[in-house]
Order: sequence, then C-alpha cells, then structure tokens
Amino acid sequence: MGKLSLTQFVTLDGVHQAPGGPDEDTSGGFEHGGWSVPYGDEDFGRFMTEVFDRPAAFLLGRRTYEIFANYWPKQTDPADPIASKLNALPKYVASTTLTSADWSGTTVLGADLAKEVTALKERTAGEVQMHGSAGLARSLMAHDLIDTLHLLVFPVVLGTGRRLFADGARPTAFRHAGARTTGSGIAIHTYELAGRPAYGTYQ
Repeated sequence: MGKLSLTQFVTLDGVHQAPGGPDEDTSGGFEHGGWSVPYGDEDFGRFMTEVFDRPAAFLLGRRTYEIFANYWPKQTDPADPIASKLNALPKYVASTTLTSADWSGTTVLGADLAKEVTALKERTAGEVQMHGSAGLARSLMAHDLIDTLHLLVFPVVLGTGRRLFADGARPTAFRHAGARTTGSGIAIHTYELAGRPAYGTYQ
C-alpha cells in the first residue's frame, strides 16, 4: 500500500495562497502572490529535487492541477528532475467540475474523494505526492488520509490570504520526523501522522 505525502509552502502566519507568482491566485483580493520566490536558493532546490526523486504518482486539486498543466508539459528537458517526473508519471486530479484533462497521464477523480483516494493508495506501490492543493489537503486530512507533511515555512508574514489549517480542522497529532533550514531561511519540517492529540495539564 502506498503512502500519501503533502509538500506545502506556508508563511509564518500559515498562508499558502499564490506562492509562485503575482497572478497565480488573486481570489479574495489577494495581493501578495509570489512571496516564496525570493527565498528559492540552492538548498531549496536540492530539497525539491529530493522530493521529486521519490514519487510513484501525483494527486492534485483542480486549481493546482491547472497551474501545473499550464507550465510543466512545456518543460521537455529530460534532465529536469521535476518536469521529467510530472510529465511521465500518473496524475490524478480531484474535481467535481472537470470531466476530462488534457495533460497526458491524468485521471479525474469523482465526488467520493475519501473512497477514491483510499483506493489509489491501496493500488499504488510507493509514494503518492500532493503539492499545494490545500483545499484538497484539508478534505483528506479530515479522513486521516495524508501520511506525511512536508511544511516549508518561509520567513514572511502576510496578514491576509487562505491558510492551510483553517478553523474547524480535525484535531490531529503528528510525529516530527525531520528538519533542516535553507540558507535563505526556509524552515523545512517533516511530520508523520500519529493519530489524535493527547492532552494534559501543567498544574
């Protein structure tokens, strides 16, 4: 049975919206798109290359899928460690509005996401990777379907924007499994799903 991982860029105040460019996602009047770009140093590149060494398949939300599908199929250098995996491996997009997808190797998942993602994990030998796709991630975390979180915390506060862990998230405990810091100040933390939180008192 495969495992599902999420690699997510967030600010210090938990915003995940539009890390890659000013026009990536302006919904809600968001004006801070591209906030991750100034921190993209060699350490960051090495980590992302390591991540893309591992996948057996990809699972994406509709918005992230459309951003990726508009860019990565045009990157045809076989030596590109990210493009080569994204273009060659199976891709699954969770959407209730898409009926088909043009990017080669893409399957559209239907409305019963928990059931379909569980089946995807069961039939995949290896790591199914999610990148971005925070809305989908929140839905799957509510069913304990994400096994590993790679949170890349960028040293910036924005004050507005969509947040990964919104009010009403299911209480969940994780085990800290690794950490590193890039030269530009990105704190990269890896967490493994551990179950429900434990509680106590200091009194």
